[in-house]
Formats: sequence, structure tokens, C-alpha cells
Amino acid sequence: MINTTNKITQWPALAFEDWKDTLATVHLWTQIVGKIRLKQMPWLNHSWHVTLYVSSNGLTTGSIPYQDGMFQIDFDFIHHVLHITTSTGGVARVELHPRSVADFYRELFEKLDSVEVDAYIYAAPNEIEPAIPFKEDEIHRSYDAERMHNFHLALVKIHNVFTKFRARFTGKCSPVHFFWGAFDMAVTRFSGRRAPEHPGGAPNIPLAVMQEAYSHEVSSCGFWPGSEQFPHPVFYSYCYPTPAEFNQQPVKPNEAFFSAEMGEFMLLYEVVQRSDDPEGVLMQFLQSTYEAAANTGNWDRENLECDFSSFEK
Repeated sequence: MINTTNKITQWPALAFEDWKDTLATVHLWTQIVGKIRLKQMPWLNHSWHVTLYVSSNGLTTGSIPYQDGMFQIDFDFIHHVLHITTSTGGVARVELHPRSVADFYRELFEKLDSVEVDAYIYAAPNEIEPAIPFKEDEIHRSYDAERMHNFHLALVKIHNVFTKFRARFTGKCSPVHFFWGAFDMAVTRFSGRRAPEHPGGAPNIPLAVMQEAYSHEVSSCGFWPGSEQFPHPVFYSYCYPTPAEFNQQPVKPNEAFFSAEMGEFMLLYEVVQRSDDPEGVLMQFLQSTYEAAANTGNWDRENLECDFSSFEK
């Protein structure tokens, strides 16, 4: 049993090298679950119907419609179980432990069948190269329970800051949601104007999906746990379209930087985690990078922003 008593108020350390194999495996597990939601849900603008959400114990699909009502799938990173529940009383579980993607895939669909949920998916990854079909993937099979619990603790901390940031905007804004394609959590604000057609370019994503996702002007911020190419958990903020002056804007904190390669502002997670005021430092980054996008993109800030702090007293 993991002792969480000394972690409640702390932001956990997240060293990519310590859990990269677990990250790769769980990323693929979430793709399987996310694709189930994708196939069952009606399409929502900008692919909002596909996302997962941070919950008190992990990641959840939320309610998904099916022929007999609704069902839900929950990753529990505290007790390390995948829960399946239905509105007709069906209950099933899949243990989370070191096991291959193929093994997880097989058992998950067996358990869905046991609670009479008839689900099917395109059974290969998106936004990943190489895209090994799930039922053939015996390579990815790591699961470090403590590292996954730490990652969840970080997601909870970040989610709460993102939620406060989202509340400052009265225009169209996405939920704070978790995209299983790239394994990142994000929240996106919209100016209300249409955007130029997006050129696409993400691996294993249809061009039409990318163009619908970026059909309108956005300022988006998020958190990503890193990759072999960039082995650091990081906060990011970008806008589409990107004004020429965007990368020259002053942002906070001082450790934030603009990545020309990625076309976005970035702030390493460890800067936030090690600071005396993690929530305040992260909020500085979110607000200042949004202002960089809104100011250079000539957004109608007066009518898009709000302050309901007086209602909280």
C-alpha cells in the first residue's frame, strides 16, 4: 500500500526516465479505452467527444451511451484497477499490473462482453509511430504502481489550476480534458472567429479531423509528460493561427521559453513543482501566454474575459 499522507499537499517529482516504460504502456491502454468512447459517443466539435477526464482516483470516460443505457470506464491509479460499470447494474474490473497491451486489450473486451456492452474500435494506435495493432503488441508491458500514483497526484494538482484558469473566460472554452492521442491534459479558449484551414501533419490522424479540430481561432494550454525526443514533463501554450509577434511576447515566469521547433511557449514541470508557490507559478504561465495570444491575435478581450471572484466570498 502506498503511503499518501505526506503527498497530499506536495507536487510529486516526475522524472521521465524513471517511468517511461510504464508511460508508454499506459498511454496505449488509454488509447484502447478512449477509442471505445470515440465510437459510442456522438461527434462533438473539435473531437471533444473522445477525451478522458481526471477523476479523484485516476482517469474516467464519464458516462457513455449504449444500447441499454449508459456505461463508464475508470482507470483507478490508487487501487490499480480498471472499473467498468453500467446503468443496468453491470460491474466488471481489470487489474492494472505489468501486462502486455495485447493482454489488456483481450481482457477488457471480454469484461465488456460480460456486462453486455457491445463495443468495437479501430484497434491500432493514433498519433504514435509505429502503430502496432493492440492485439499484437506484446512489447509494451510495464506498470509501476507508485509512479502511476504519482502521475495521478500531479494531474489532480494541475487539473485544479487549469479549472481556475478556465473560470476566467466567458467565451467558448473547452472542458479541462485529457487527450489519449498524445497523452496530454489541455484546456482551450476560442476567440469566436473562424481560422484558416489547418494543414494537418499529426501521425495517424486524418486531415479532416485535424482541420475540424482547428476550425476556429484558439489559445490552448496543457500538460504533457514527455517523450524520448523531449524527456521532460512540460507545460505548453500555443495559439492557432500563430501571429508573427506571438513568440516575442513577454511571458511569466522567467523560466518559461519559446520553442521554435514546437511553435509554442513551454515551462518545465520541475520549475513549477520545485517552486514555493506551484499554483501561482503555473497560473502566471497560463495567463501570460494566453495574453500573448489574445493581444497579438486582436481578440475581443473585454467581452471574452470575466471575473466572478466576488461570488466566491
